[in-house]
Amino acid sequence: MNKNNIDVTFAGNPVTLVGNEIKVGDVAPDFTVLKGDLTPAKLSDYKGKVVVLTVYPSIDTGVCAAQNRKFNVAANELEDTVVLSISCDLPFAQSRFCGAEGLENIITLSDHKDLDFGAKYGFVVEELRLLARGGVVVDKDGVVKYVEYVSEITDEPNFDKTLEVVKSLL
Repeated sequence: MNKNNIDVTFAGNPVTLVGNEIKVGDVAPDFTVLKGDLTPAKLSDYKGKVVVLTVYPSIDTGVCAAQNRKFNVAANELEDTVVLSISCDLPFAQSRFCGAEGLENIITLSDHKDLDFGAKYGFVVEELRLLARGGVVVDKDGVVKYVEYVSEITDEPNFDKTLEVVKSLL
């Protein structure tokens, strides 16, 4: 995988992101990840909807858990929108977390098998084989309308900006 030029730190230390940097205006590349039942899911499965890709390193950290809780609440209030929550966690861990937390409005997806999403969107942290934190909003026509690579992985994404962009597309 190629290194990209996105500057990101993890706990204050620089890390290397690999994969293709995605930009506003790009046609969103299709990707394949795993659902909780280990069946494949693709971005193209959600064609015709606004798609929020919320990306994080691990469901078992406080910031990642908070990120998923916030997007779960928002997903319940947005019509014609789907929130895909993507990490390299095993699908079993994602399902366990959502079950314990009662999160039913987001769709957790695992990129652990092939890093297909991470490579196509430039979120793979080379040193850790995890995904960096961030988000992407894709409109109903499959065009990227917002991208955030959070500069410090331990910080939350810009939740308000993400929702502002989503609401402008509805």
